[in-house]
Amino acid sequence: MKKVIIATALILTSGFAAAKSMPAQGGFNGPALGAQTTVAQALEAKDDTPVQITGNITQSIGDEEYQFTDGQNTIVIEIDNDDWRGVDVTPNDKVIISGRVDKDAFEDTKIDVKRVAIAG
Repeated sequence: MKKVIIATALILTSGFAAAKSMPAQGGFNGPALGAQTTVAQALEAKDDTPVQITGNITQSIGDEEYQFTDGQNTIVIEIDNDDWRGVDVTPNDKVIISGRVDKDAFEDTKIDVKRVAIAG
C-alpha cells in the first residue's frame, strides 16, 4: 500500500512539473488600451508606457538589441531570446512589436519588447 501511495505521488508530481514547463499557447491578439502606436509616440512617452507598433526590424546591433522602424522614425528595441517565441523575421517582414518604453537615466529611449508577431 505504501508503494502505491508513493508511486501515485511521484506520477502526479511529474505530471504537474511537465505541464508547468509547457509553453503557454494562445491569447488576445490586438491593441492594448492606451498603447502608443508609432515610434514618434514611443520616443516622447514616459518610461514603462505600453507600446504596440507595426514596422520592420532592419538590423541587429548586438546584445539582443535591434534597429526598428515604422517607416517614419527609428528606435532601438530589445528582444530577449525567449520573447521571440519561435518567430523568424527578415528586414522585409512587417511585424507587430508589443512591449514597454524603457528610458534610462540619460534619457536614451528603447522599447523592451515582450512579443513579436508577423503582421498580417
